[in-house]
Amino acid sequence: MKPDELLDRFLSVLAEDILPLTRQGVSRGNKIFGAAVVRKSNLELVVAGTNEEVINPLFHGEVSCLNGFWSMPARDRPDPSECLFLSTHEPCSMCLSAITWSGFDNFYYFFSYEDSRDEFAIPHDLKILGEVFGCTDGNYAKSNAYWSGHHITDMIKAVGDPVRSRLQERTAALKSAYAGLSDSYQRLKDDQPIPLK
Repeated sequence: MKPDELLDRFLSVLAEDILPLTRQGVSRGNKIFGAAVVRKSNLELVVAGTNEEVINPLFHGEVSCLNGFWSMPARDRPDPSECLFLSTHEPCSMCLSAITWSGFDNFYYFFSYEDSRDEFAIPHDLKILGEVFGCTDGNYAKSNAYWSGHHITDMIKAVGDPVRSRLQERTAALKSAYAGLSDSYQRLKDDQPIPLK
């Protein structure tokens, strides 16, 4: 599969499958994070999820997605090795571990830790990595014995034009949608029982 086909599909899943769930989640006071699992073979959506931390602070977008994945009947659930894991934001330390324990050999993310901190005023990922794990600036091993992590924005930069320009237009539209959701979350968060807002 060509990189531009993969990127096109990822942007579609972000916009069409994760974003609508996240809109609903944010309206209930949850953060803006979400995730999805797609099949490697044909990029078919397996499951999508969004942050549900007003129910449980451990239900980050990735964990909610994984809960949905593992709740599927075994006959319908592909092996994690047959799947790609897509996250709206670079997974926090808990979600990195959840992806690992679930057996995925990869993950792809749209927004970086720096985006979460600077664009969305959610600095906890970088703070926890630094304070708890001594991992400064979020520099964990993005390629290791368990999985490889890939930043979609960096992947788009590596694609040649005119495809890159088209993908960047789609990226800009997604960033705008998430900026609006972030504004909504920031207005609602103080009324929610979330430990790290």
